[in-house]
Amino acid sequence: MVDNQDVNKQIKHLEFIQSVVTRMNANSFQLKGWAITIFAALLAIYAGSGENKMFLAVAIIPSLLFWFLDAYYLQQERKFRGIYNDVAGLTNGENKKEVRLFEMPLQHYRQGKYCYWRVFFSITILPLYALMIVLVVLGIVCL
Repeated sequence: MVDNQDVNKQIKHLEFIQSVVTRMNANSFQLKGWAITIFAALLAIYAGSGENKMFLAVAIIPSLLFWFLDAYYLQQERKFRGIYNDVAGLTNGENKKEVRLFEMPLQHYRQGKYCYWRVFFSITILPLYALMIVLVVLGIVCL
């Protein structure tokens, strides 16, 4: 027989994890918005500066910084999704990790899809940041 109090605690644990996943997702979304805004602002400054290529080159720095930070938040989101799946019993086989009630053991989620560099080059963020950097490099070379 399943104890009703244990089920309620497990549901509350899943709600905590889901709120963290939602927060990480929101942070990632905001970073993309800020990155595009700053990138566009630097391009506008370049266009209004008499075509000083320094403003184009400077646009690479925030693009890289936002890329690294966005990858971090996406990695954290993936780790918490892994915890959520293990707590909810959605993971099967050897990949399943035991998670105690109200524990969030991020250290158990390091390899595979949780690896930082795999996230950094993931299809969800690579096109955006790589495109911004390629556009800047092309702008420097061609203009």
